[in-house]
Amino acid sequence: MQEDNQAIPQEGRPTPEAGRTTMDPEREQSTEMKPGRGGLVLALGILGIVLCFILGIIAWVMGAGDLREMREGKRHRADEQLTKAGMICGIVGTALGILGFIWMLFVLFAALSTGVLGALGGPYS
Repeated sequence: MQEDNQAIPQEGRPTPEAGRTTMDPEREQSTEMKPGRGGLVLALGILGIVLCFILGIIAWVMGAGDLREMREGKRHRADEQLTKAGMICGIVGTALGILGFIWMLFVLFAALSTGVLGALGGPYS
C-alpha cells in the first residue's frame, strides 16, 4: 500500500493535478472564471452610437450580463470599466436611435399633413 496522499490512477479516470480538488471535469469547468469582454462591449456601444442603435441594444444587454457575472465571481473583473463604458454607450446609442426614429415619424407625418409630398408630384397628391 502507498502511504502518501497521492491518488492511485484508476482505469478510465484522470488523476488530479496539483491544486485540483475534484475529479469531475464538468464541475471544474463551472468554477473557472470567464474572460472579460469589455473591449467588445465598448466597441459595440460606440458603433451603436455612430451606426445603428441595434448594436447599442446588444452592447447594453451584453454589458449588463457581464457586470452581473463579475459581481457573482463568474467573470474576471479586469475589464469592468470597459464593460461599464460600453454599456453606457449602448444605452446612449439606443436612446439616440429611438429619438431619431420618433423624429423621423414626426417629420413624415408633418410632411403628409401639410401636403409637401403632394406638391413634389409624389403619389400622395
